[in-house]
Amino acid sequence: MASMIETLTLAIVVLTGLYFCALGAAALVVPSQASRFLLGFASSQRFHYIELLIRLVVGGSFVVQASHLLVPAAFRLFGLVLLITTVCLLLLPWEWHHRFARQAVPRATRYITLIGLCSLALGGLILAAVIRGNAA
Repeated sequence: MASMIETLTLAIVVLTGLYFCALGAAALVVPSQASRFLLGFASSQRFHYIELLIRLVVGGSFVVQASHLLVPAAFRLFGLVLLITTVCLLLLPWEWHHRFARQAVPRATRYITLIGLCSLALGGLILAAVIRGNAA
């Protein structure tokens, strides 16, 4: 029987896959709303810290679950990259993150269709890795 931590981290990994699928679908179906959503990141100090907390939880969940997923090294690396970049963002003033997001996100959302396709692919890959990894 899986421990509570394993069950919780598995649920977080699955929710992350579903999140990417939903973001991808939104980017393709309602691109203006998806762009507005992406512009909300780092828009205030509160959202900045909420985002960082979510990134810590998701990154940690991928590290914990990696051995149960298909291609464990890739998902462990994904989790570690999330954790390391989050720590870096925690060490910087939130205004720097805000300034960067204000400049980078509008440029990136010009490619909202590509963002949508990549998000769908990533979400599908995560969900497939969970299903295939747990079936093995």
